[in-house]
Amino acid sequence: MADAATRKKRGGGRAGNAHRRGGEVIEQMPWRIPVNIDRPTEPLSEEGVAAIHEGAMRILEEIGVEFLNPEALAIFKQAGCKVEGDLVRMDRDFVMEMVGKAPSEFTITPRNPARQIPIGGKHIVFGNVSSPPNYWDMELGRKVPGNREMCQNLLKLTQYFNCIHFAGGYPVEPVDIHASVRHLDVLYDKLTLTDKVMHAYSLGKERVEDVMEMVRIAGGLSHEEFDATPRMYTNINSTSPLKHDYPMMDGWMRLARRGQALVVTPFTLAGAMAPVTMAGAVAQSIAEGLCAIALAQYINPGVACAIGTFTSNVDMKSGAPAFGTPEYMRATQMTGQLARFYGLPMRSSGVCAANVPDGQAMWETSNSLWAAVQSGTNMVYHAAGWLEGGLIASPEKFIMDCELLQQIQRYMEPVITATGPDEIALDAIKEVGNQGHFFGIQHTQDRYTTAFYQPFLSDWKNYEAWEAAGAVWTPERAHHMFKEIIGSFEAPPLDEAIREELAAFVERRKREGGAPTDF
Repeated sequence: MADAATRKKRGGGRAGNAHRRGGEVIEQMPWRIPVNIDRPTEPLSEEGVAAIHEGAMRILEEIGVEFLNPEALAIFKQAGCKVEGDLVRMDRDFVMEMVGKAPSEFTITPRNPARQIPIGGKHIVFGNVSSPPNYWDMELGRKVPGNREMCQNLLKLTQYFNCIHFAGGYPVEPVDIHASVRHLDVLYDKLTLTDKVMHAYSLGKERVEDVMEMVRIAGGLSHEEFDATPRMYTNINSTSPLKHDYPMMDGWMRLARRGQALVVTPFTLAGAMAPVTMAGAVAQSIAEGLCAIALAQYINPGVACAIGTFTSNVDMKSGAPAFGTPEYMRATQMTGQLARFYGLPMRSSGVCAANVPDGQAMWETSNSLWAAVQSGTNMVYHAAGWLEGGLIASPEKFIMDCELLQQIQRYMEPVITATGPDEIALDAIKEVGNQGHFFGIQHTQDRYTTAFYQPFLSDWKNYEAWEAAGAVWTPERAHHMFKEIIGSFEAPPLDEAIREELAAFVERRKREGGAPTDF
């Protein structure tokens, strides 16, 4: 890694924000890390929190969780847990001791240090849609399998919007690239089209090791520098009910050993993979998450971990997942209380079950995102672009969601609720008195450009003006905006030597066969 210091200087820093055309397409809010200034919504009493905790502990002690990974089983056995075949039962004292080693806050630093994100405390950061196999946009007008160009375009939106803080998994699965080398091409695209925090799928040794090496190369880092602090993260899902599979545990342990950030998110759908009652579903979810965190902390005490929630309900008429429901919102809030009880950062999601970017899509996503705010979530997955319960990614939906994310960011700004003399504005009220209006007075003139949130997508014209302007509906406005952003996009700076090293690594790993598959 010759000339690493030069590479860092040229490849990172605030230049990643400035050297990008397309800023003229919309006037968006600047890059910032939102701070949630509200008190969390807490539907559970202290007794309720204790009851769910007790339920989770009894699940781990009496029922147990299957780990379909021999290495994980051996580690649990070494730690003194009761291992019978694939089933692990663990004492609550062990679980709580291990969980207590996890930090309540940590940072993840990508190749551009100006894009570092804090996880924990009152911070809340938003990520792009991740992992849908299908794509929909207004030009196509139908659902189609994802390809590399679609994935690249969604990555460009990920980089373009300042309210998106990290690049999650593939924003759409590019099924035109063989699965053995897909991770190589997509990570190359992610690391060259964006300078935000990266994610690795824990789906086998080769994929995890390749991603860690590519992130290290992109940052111009030595192995020691990479291992010293989180530079990327993984998210794993348990196989509910009460099971962790082989590849996800393999990746989980590999990243734990190298000090990278770990997020565990049980996918517990009440009525299907978890009890129909939300307290039961949350208790099961907590148990599935805590046992994975305990394993990571036993391997590497103090490694960065977050607990996630994906607890929702199914449609009991069809069995289909439902999102943004009242039950989903309450489960998210309840999980937030448990996360604070354990001193762990929390991840939740911005999700919906709608098939196109319509009213249903937005009210379900809005419910999901506001539940994240209310719960004290620190890391919001799938915050922009998600449709059909995660089976479709849509650029129009991505842009519509970013309007909502910006409104949430504005909602959190302390200036709105400031109560100093200028904000109480007695002089202004006295000046206007009992007649007149506030439009023309100096107090208004000094503040009118920044007093209120200014949308980039919402249309505030009345009906006649909207009709005269072409009667363009919101998804269509978002589609035109998508085309303009992609047409004017320029990737953030990356040192040419690093780009060449990344490309050479990808080509070498392709020649070696990439990751094994059974097809």
